[in-house]
Amino acid sequence: MPEHTDIAGIAALAICESLLLALNDAGILPEAQILGVMKDAAGAHENAPDDDGEAETHKAVARLIHKIIDGGNSVRR
Repeated sequence: MPEHTDIAGIAALAICESLLLALNDAGILPEAQILGVMKDAAGAHENAPDDDGEAETHKAVARLIHKIIDGGNSVRR
């Protein structure tokens, strides 16, 4: 069985993806701005200080965000 944090992370990712899609569908945010939000999120993890001892986790998060960006919309493809 997956750990609680895995389940929470997957749920959070699904909710965020749905929100970004809804913002785009409603014409509130264009795709370019949504990509900018995602790139900013990746950058925050790429540049996170190693004060928390989670450098590898931050790098993994950034890689995942970049894979999502590179792969396009997983819900609609």
